[in-house]
Amino acid sequence: QVQPVESGGGLVQAGGSLRLSCAASGSIFSISAMGWYRQAPGKQRELVARITSPDTTYYAASVKGRFTISRDKAANTVYLQLNSLKPEDTAVYYCNTFPFTPLFWGQGTQVTVSS
Repeated sequence: QVQPVESGGGLVQAGGSLRLSCAASGSIFSISAMGWYRQAPGKQRELVARITSPDTTYYAASVKGRFTISRDKAANTVYLQLNSLKPEDTAVYYCNTFPFTPLFWGQGTQVTVSS
C-alpha cells in the first residue's frame, strides 16, 4: 500500500483560501471513508473532515462552514477546500482513511495563515 501524497498547502493571509489535494494509488479512496487531519505545533493530530460512502460529510466544529471535503473516485483523489482561513488553522494537513490507518500517513502539506 503506497502512502498518499498531499499537496496544495502554502502561506496565505487570514481570510484567504487554499485547496488541498490528496492522491494515492489503488482504489482505497473509492471503498473507504476518508478523512483530512491536521496537526499544529505542540498539539495532537485532529480530524478536520471526513467523507464516507455514499458521500456523506462531517466537519469539526472549528471548521464547519469554512472547509469542504470532496473526492474524485476515478482519480483516487480527495480534496479539502479551505475558505475564510484563520491563523489558528495553521498546521500540517494529512489525509488518511477514517478511522485512520497507522501505516498510511503521508508527509502532509503545510498550511500557514498569517494575521
